[in-house]
Amino acid sequence: MNCEPNMKQWLEGARALRERLLSDHARPRYHFACPEDDGTPGDPNGAFYADGRYHLMFLYHCCSDSFRYGHLSSPDLIHWERHPDALIPDSLDGGIFSGGAFLDDDGTAYLSYWALAEERSGRQSGIRLAYSRDRQNRYEKWEKFPEEAVEATAFGVRTVVDRDGVLRHLAAADPSNIWKKDGYYYMQAGNLPLLDAFGRQPDSDPYYRGDATDLYRSQDLRSWEYLHRFYSRRADNAWTDETEDDMCPSFLPLPPAAEGGAPTDRWLQLFISHNKGCQYYIGRYDRENDRFLPERHGRMSWLDNHYFAPEAVIAPDGRQIMWAWIKENREREAERFGWSGVYGVPRSLWLNEDGTLGIAPVEELKRLRCRAYGQIDGVSSRCCEAELIAEVGKGGRAGITFYRSEDGSAFSRFLYDEEAGELIYESHQPGSEPEKDVERAPFRLKEGEPLRMTVLIDGSVAEAFVNRRQAIGRRVYPMRGNEALAITAEGKVRVLEQKVWEMAPVNPY
Repeated sequence: MNCEPNMKQWLEGARALRERLLSDHARPRYHFACPEDDGTPGDPNGAFYADGRYHLMFLYHCCSDSFRYGHLSSPDLIHWERHPDALIPDSLDGGIFSGGAFLDDDGTAYLSYWALAEERSGRQSGIRLAYSRDRQNRYEKWEKFPEEAVEATAFGVRTVVDRDGVLRHLAAADPSNIWKKDGYYYMQAGNLPLLDAFGRQPDSDPYYRGDATDLYRSQDLRSWEYLHRFYSRRADNAWTDETEDDMCPSFLPLPPAAEGGAPTDRWLQLFISHNKGCQYYIGRYDRENDRFLPERHGRMSWLDNHYFAPEAVIAPDGRQIMWAWIKENREREAERFGWSGVYGVPRSLWLNEDGTLGIAPVEELKRLRCRAYGQIDGVSSRCCEAELIAEVGKGGRAGITFYRSEDGSAFSRFLYDEEAGELIYESHQPGSEPEKDVERAPFRLKEGEPLRMTVLIDGSVAEAFVNRRQAIGRRVYPMRGNEALAITAEGKVRVLEQKVWEMAPVNPY
């Protein structure tokens, strides 16, 4: 085939990029990885389900201009098609930042986002909306509303007189998903700019300290009115502290099981605090007064903030499915290695009978299982799923070790510690970034309950799920050649079952 000069250059460039990424042993094969450019920040955004496909936006920094929404869709949560970018910065917003999505009754899809402008540019930062009626082409054409949905007079902050005649500073950043009730549309706004401006000083008004969101309402999705705080952190609680914000909020009803079903009367508020990562509240939605009443709190990140920026959607079977960005541990990853931006596997979330949160990988991931091994010890892999079922007695510790060197000096592992009541991630990888890493998540087996641990290993990503109640997701960068797996069993431990599957790659490069 004879190619025009420009076409030959494009093909050679595409081939070189593909081969470089395929040869990078840290790049995941079945976790989503940003296709190109700089996926930092790499928030998943704008998830909705329509016409048999899941749609998911991914925030990335395009080298041609600024931050954009890339657009993916999938019929099965594991094989994703790349579409043209949904949102590109214009003269009003200067950059596209985190937000949510909503599918209206007529099939129109909406994206809410923070139109983040640089302060020196003279543009204001506010919340904007875009819409698409392009169902025939899988929502590839998007139009922005010409005005800001929620005006901002400063960097993500509004100032108004509320219904009680009180002068209030309001949040106008990181809008949530939109929901509809009694002919009105509702949307939350995240409060980091508000906390930074008015809640960080020792003499700050308690109203502006800690995590909270503000609630807006509209009848036409164009003109929005401020209602009130959607929820506020209780000053007497031990769940969060005054340094934490609420950004990337997602508010959806919880189903009764991993398999979905009709929604329960409990709702899940997923969010991040920038300093402590992904977390959540479970509570009731007071529909009469349009307020969220948190009853339980939990975290998905404990050591730092590396499990970050959640996004969720309700599937047609009623499941609540979430994604999160698992942040890089390597400095300047995109600049040094040519890529960055990885998501954890989609998680199914539901309400357990005891009121706690159920957590498990979506069932669709099992379709990627290939070659199976009947034991964990002796297997070497960088792209696999390992499963361990064991009885753990008093003082016992059991788990799965991976990325182990031949002499055992380098290793990573997920471990259940019965005495501590913790799921532990522990990594010692000399020469990597970081060399040592330990994260501890609260978890305790019930009386007579066996440990059921699933570990997903994929290049620089490692995730563990235990007994459908707790999970840890981390990034790890072992030296090439350290790929052995093994069972860890200390004290009173009896292994009942073990298995490993190689996982089929789904990333084209």
